Amino acid sequence: MGTKGTTYLGIDGGGTRCRARIEDENGRLLGEASSGPATTRIGVEKAWRSIMEATEAAATQAGLAREDFARMHAGIGLAGLGRRGAEAALKNIAHPFASAIFISDGLAACLGAHSGADGAIVVAGTGSVGVGLIGGREIRLAGYGFPVSDEGSGADIGLQVVRLALRAADRRGELTPLLSEVLGAFDHDPYQAVAWSEDARATDYAAFAPMVMRHANEGDPVGRRIVERAADAIGDLLDLFLARGIDRLALVGGLADAITPWLTPDLRARLRPPDADAVAGALLVARGRLDLPKPDLPKPDLTKPDLPKLDLPERETDHEQASKSRG
Repeated sequence: MGTKGTTYLGIDGGGTRCRARIEDENGRLLGEASSGPATTRIGVEKAWRSIMEATEAAATQAGLAREDFARMHAGIGLAGLGRRGAEAALKNIAHPFASAIFISDGLAACLGAHSGADGAIVVAGTGSVGVGLIGGREIRLAGYGFPVSDEGSGADIGLQVVRLALRAADRRGELTPLLSEVLGAFDHDPYQAVAWSEDARATDYAAFAPMVMRHANEGDPVGRRIVERAADAIGDLLDLFLARGIDRLALVGGLADAITPWLTPDLRARLRPPDADAVAGALLVARGRLDLPKPDLPKPDLTKPDLPKLDLPERETDHEQASKSRG
């Protein structure tokens, strides 16, 4: 079964999963599906396989055949797009679509949250990042990637609690119910935690975040301190967007609902529910309904004698663990 009509594909590829949604010319949902991670951190080829796996599953649901891809316009939001060489490598792939436009997953989420209008989002999920749009410019804050950045994210929360659990195991800190549960995940053996950490990725650390949130809400003192610190980091990003004149703010990501009550009352009052998700933002791009914003990425002055000269990437991006620049 197939169709001769034009269709549109939206992709939200992140560090945990990849979502695909296909719509017709009237915006009617034809099919949607998901697959595994789609981030350039696992390699462009692996990310592309996840994209195509989700796309093909959505196409099957829509009753579309492979030949129908030639009439399908794709907007592809992808984590890690700012990694050096990633965008060029993706553009060199012989894709089957009528057209394909690549954007960062953070930009896709911002476009979806505000229906393409000026506004900003802060992503609080496995990773964290701020993305804003104002006057045709794209502003990115933080989100350089775990563990050097992504403060307030699930991965950062997990890292903090594992560190404090190891301190408690040595009696260098208090052993609270939260830390006891964390140690229990390693059979109360610090060396098992160390062995785990050697291969642990951001998603592995982020798996501890729900546990931390639960204990924090129950009054665990360590849990409360970790979550308060995370909320401060998320709040700082929101405040920076406000200072730049962006007052349409949304908090998105897997931890958004959990972290919102820990923000200041003023920030909570300023948040608005997102209009739609990142896939919807990617579909806006696929339909060509907006001009893509220009990155607002001023570079620091590295010519001073007391600073080393570094080769900076020309563009920084990404929501679930990627490089982005404070604009």
